[in-house]
Amino acid sequence: MHFLALLTGNVALALGPWFVRIADSGPVSAGLWRLFLALPLLAVFARARREPMWGYARRDWVILSVAGVVFALDLASWHVGIEMTRLGNATLFGNSGSVILMVWGLIALHRRPHLREYAAVAMALGGAGLLLGRSMEIDARTFAGDLFCILAGLFYVVYILLVQNVRGRFGSWSLLFWSSLAGCPVLLAIALALGEPVLPQHWLPVIGLMIASQIIGQGLLVYSLGHFPPLVIGLVLLTQPAVSIIAGWFAFGEVLTLPDAIGMALVGAALVLARIAEPTTEGKEA
Repeated sequence: MHFLALLTGNVALALGPWFVRIADSGPVSAGLWRLFLALPLLAVFARARREPMWGYARRDWVILSVAGVVFALDLASWHVGIEMTRLGNATLFGNSGSVILMVWGLIALHRRPHLREYAAVAMALGGAGLLLGRSMEIDARTFAGDLFCILAGLFYVVYILLVQNVRGRFGSWSLLFWSSLAGCPVLLAIALALGEPVLPQHWLPVIGLMIASQIIGQGLLVYSLGHFPPLVIGLVLLTQPAVSIIAGWFAFGEVLTLPDAIGMALVGAALVLARIAEPTTEGKEA
């Protein structure tokens, strides 16, 4: 049951970019509704788990608020990138935080990388180079979309580092509730600044995004992550780009060439190696 939950959670998260694409609000506005519509359910889940919602130190509230702002910037960058590049690229680069976090950990520990970590960085750079090169061949807009998704991966690393400071005092659901609440005004401001339509005419895509990414995806990952070693989690993480590639092919006619496949395989292998090297990283919450 735990493995089924882990697999289903990753598949649900992989459908998030598809919902962003078909939403008739702007991409950043879709991120706003993903967070805002989930708030009542997150509060119910936190209460059901008896997680405290109040009474934390002021420093914890400041850290959690900043984490919420960074989480919003992560979502904004990723959703803009999803609109501009292929779904497989968006999912892979959006999850690049695993490799980046591993490199950050090596810097913080002041130690030389192991062979496995050298291999992860080399494969990530090689695969990313192939994918970015292919995007430049297709369209400058696609290349820009890849860069937005990589930027989202950077924001996600900052988010993880921030929430690690308060995770022991906040429960998983209460932490997600407050960080989501803090991110809503930021996403609204960005959407308005970009001139996006905020209110969708059709609500099903943004409701589907909220359920798939924020409730089912995150909920099942929270339920299952503690039961598996990092290698298993890393391997199952690779179902996300696979599902996104299939969705992009069926829904938008996005064709995967041999260089694309090689690049994705290299980045995917790097994500698995980064999982082994950095046990504290989680799957992409954005």
